[in-house]
Amino acid sequence: MELGLKGRVAVITGASKGVGKGVARALAAEGVNIVLIARGREALVHAAKELEETFSVRALPVEADVTDTGSVQAAAETVREHFGLAHILVNNAGAAIRRQDREITWDDSDWINQVQIKSVGALRMIREFLPLVPHDGTGRIINVAGASGTMAWMPALTYGLNNAALMHVTGYLAADLVDENITVNAIVPGLVGTEWREDWAAATAAQSGKPKAEWLRDFCRSKGILSGRWGTVEEIGDLAAFIASDRGGYFNGAKLAIDGGLTVNAR
Repeated sequence: MELGLKGRVAVITGASKGVGKGVARALAAEGVNIVLIARGREALVHAAKELEETFSVRALPVEADVTDTGSVQAAAETVREHFGLAHILVNNAGAAIRRQDREITWDDSDWINQVQIKSVGALRMIREFLPLVPHDGTGRIINVAGASGTMAWMPALTYGLNNAALMHVTGYLAADLVDENITVNAIVPGLVGTEWREDWAAATAAQSGKPKAEWLRDFCRSKGILSGRWGTVEEIGDLAAFIASDRGGYFNGAKLAIDGGLTVNAR
């Protein structure tokens, strides 16, 4: 399907790996020039080179920290200098669930750090990049939230809090920006097979003595995922590309679940 995105510019946070990189590849495959934002310079440069060589688009690696206003402002100025505008902003940066201890016992600084990265980080990106988003109907803001924002996913307290907040931001800004002809939507994935999650599954399956495919099917079914597998970064990227295109222009304020049936909540 021709999406008509060739030549547009997309800014993606958390873009050097995982879902962010999957979105970058899907958009680049449609001819979109990509600005990759993350904190790790080496991985950014590698990802940008891969996009340019594979898809013959311009890919600009920008090292920035979404928790720091000055860093985000500098990133926006860099994009202005190189491209002049940004048709598509994808807010994907976030901290993975690394700790299993009860989050209600965390210090204030631990809670605040989580919120600074995901929900407040997205607000910073939107505020600083909004002047670069055109008002001609091509402007898109896409927030990558997560199914934990709609359920009690143990032990992900602040993870779910951030995702729920980002879904609220999506609806609010869809209304706020409607007169500027900019759409705002959220992609709401369930479990996605990112690089670290695939490595974790392989190691855990080996410990259990089961083949990885069998272990993964059983694990996903135990979590209520009807499809019996987790999603791929390519599937998330394809959805983002459609929303970003003119064909997706009637989506506005939507929270689009792509979770293999996880939030059906079958019992």
